[in-house]
Amino acid sequence: MGTIALAALVGALVLSAVLTAVVRRVALRIGFVDRPGGHKEHASPVALGGGVAIMLAVFAPLLVGVLLAKWALASGVPTWFPEFVVPHLSGIASKLPVLLAVVGGGLVLHVVGLVDDAKPLGPWSKLAIEIGVGLALAWGFGIRAGEALGAPVSIALTVFWIVLIVNAFNFLDNMDGLSAGVAAIAGAIFAGSAMIAGQIFVPTLAWVLVGALLGFLIFNFSPASVFMGDAGSMVVGYLMAVLTVLTTYWDPGRQTHPVGVLVPLLVLAVPLYDVASVIVHRLKAGESPFRGDRRHFSHRLIRRGMSTRASVLTIYLATAATGLPAMLLPHANWFSAALILGQTVCVVMIIAILEHVPDKRSG
Repeated sequence: MGTIALAALVGALVLSAVLTAVVRRVALRIGFVDRPGGHKEHASPVALGGGVAIMLAVFAPLLVGVLLAKWALASGVPTWFPEFVVPHLSGIASKLPVLLAVVGGGLVLHVVGLVDDAKPLGPWSKLAIEIGVGLALAWGFGIRAGEALGAPVSIALTVFWIVLIVNAFNFLDNMDGLSAGVAAIAGAIFAGSAMIAGQIFVPTLAWVLVGALLGFLIFNFSPASVFMGDAGSMVVGYLMAVLTVLTTYWDPGRQTHPVGVLVPLLVLAVPLYDVASVIVHRLKAGESPFRGDRRHFSHRLIRRGMSTRASVLTIYLATAATGLPAMLLPHANWFSAALILGQTVCVVMIIAILEHVPDKRSG
């Protein structure tokens, strides 16, 4: 599995870097750019379309890999096939229906994001489509979280989770390198958790996503020369949600702990806190929860004197601080689990303090 993971990570990284460079050049040529103004930080137009590169760098290798596995099983494994893949061909080929469902949902959100990047759609239209994609996965293809709770609850929980995480990463895409970097850290942790659980498809998907995000970050870290736009942030959030739904965190047969089901909440604690706090702030101000502004945690760090890079790196570290210990939850006893949960609460409380303590220098 280690060799597959490395190949998935490096291959997607290289492909994403090349595609991002191409997409950036094309976007600038055709005028597909994000112009400054309003709550935006950049002072000059920045190329959009990075989401196209991320989407292609994730979905293309996975589809090609699964289709090659099916072809090899049907016609005989060719001699040029990597030896480390051969033992897994049957399992890889069996994932084609799931992969097609995941790719289909991602493509719908990607197209919606592209349209919104070119000409903003209303938030309720996007929300309706997100719910539709969640229903298609959970109800139509049986990709669900909490199946032990029964079909109706499981479907509702899955749809809610997908919509929540899609919007969390869409909200988080408010500063150079922030959404992609946090997603790369979370994706690597989810990959590690799935590998520990003995899975192959999910960690491969996760490592491909991490590689695609790292390749994009070469051009997106401050100062960014290309943005992912909604076409990227919606797909990234969607894939984060799907990864958590497909991963087995609690399996009595493997003697894992029930508290393992909280792993996704801990890994994504920072983006979840950010989206919750921003919505509360906006509602208190009598504004739409979907209206962009500069009330995010990242913006508050800058108002306290940090640079853009320092702010983003601080949030990276906070994500790692809540996410890395979460990998231990499925194998922890109750006492250890309580300590891990307590650490996450402490990190989130630190973030809350940094957000809400007034900056005396501004007075």
